[in-house]
Amino acid sequence: MTERVLISSGSEFEKAIGYSRAVVVDGWVHVSGTTGFDYTSMTISDDVVAQVEQCMVNIETALREAGSSLADVVRVTYMLPDPADFEPCWPTLRRCFEDARPAATMISCGLVDPRIRIEIEVTARVGSGHRRP
Repeated sequence: MTERVLISSGSEFEKAIGYSRAVVVDGWVHVSGTTGFDYTSMTISDDVVAQVEQCMVNIETALREAGSSLADVVRVTYMLPDPADFEPCWPTLRRCFEDARPAATMISCGLVDPRIRIEIEVTARVGSGHRRP
């Protein structure tokens, strides 16, 4: 039987909706769509760049708990209600994913809360140690 590890951020949404921040199975880490909420205070900035920075902190925390890192990410999906908000996020995303260079998709869509300007979902290997040549 494959071990399944559930990782929680402590977000009230996880319990209310019934999901985990991340699930580790078969050497893979599947991180749920992650927003720019600071889970300790349950606050979110109005600024999209501040939100993407917090998204990446939240994702990095889940990956670390799973024995992985941003360098192990192989797939990323960005979801934004306003596609014009994507370009201001690029410098942060480039810095965070410069080692991994994952396959990526950006989707323009509605999100569950109008305060959320970006949501990011990633898939990573557990501790592959990938580094760009």
